[in-house]
Amino acid sequence: MEDRDTHSNNSSYFQPLNMKDRIKPKYIAVAGNIGAGKTTLCEKLGQHYKWDVQYEDVADNPYLNDFYHDMNRWSFHLQIYFLNSRYRQILDILNGDRTIIQDRTIYEDARIFAPNLYEMGLMSKRDFDNYDTLFEIMTGQINAPDILIYLRASISTLVSHIHSRGRDYEGNMSLDYLKRLNKKYEKWIASYKAGPLLIIDGDNLDFHNRPEDFGQVIELVDAQLHGLF
Repeated sequence: MEDRDTHSNNSSYFQPLNMKDRIKPKYIAVAGNIGAGKTTLCEKLGQHYKWDVQYEDVADNPYLNDFYHDMNRWSFHLQIYFLNSRYRQILDILNGDRTIIQDRTIYEDARIFAPNLYEMGLMSKRDFDNYDTLFEIMTGQINAPDILIYLRASISTLVSHIHSRGRDYEGNMSLDYLKRLNKKYEKWIASYKAGPLLIIDGDNLDFHNRPEDFGQVIELVDAQLHGLF
């Protein structure tokens, strides 16, 4: 199966909306593999644009630590927890009156993480089919992000970020697991058509430590935002 991304040679890329589809943004989402820098980017964009941030439920997740020690045992429980958490976040966003930026999307759970666990033999077909059916029902009731920002990063960058933040439960994560996820991310993004898409080069833009790099990100986001009004 071909996993090549047609935009892999571009450091950043945006896919604008047609004029008839333009709306004022309310729901911005940041997607990317484990360690790509999603939370940092959400925080910095939230501060810059005065957006509220919806974080991924990691600190209070009762399954995450168990999952990294025994993926086969806890994979379904973990994915259901994330599905439930992100669905509730989206409902809050759509029912609210402020622009929200969300750390990771519900689509990543269903298009990347759950299928990967199933293909690795870490989730049974029965559990995966149950999960997928529930996802389809839930996503039939919500909207895709007004702008999806994808943080593209190589395995070396991901590993560096993961090691630097020192989360104990991520210590058992294998390189093969990260590589499989990255391939699925690239395939998903190459086929993403649900709305405007902005791809940020996480390898060459250090938006956390270099103000000039964050300035480049702001220019890209501004170009996307101005096309929505």
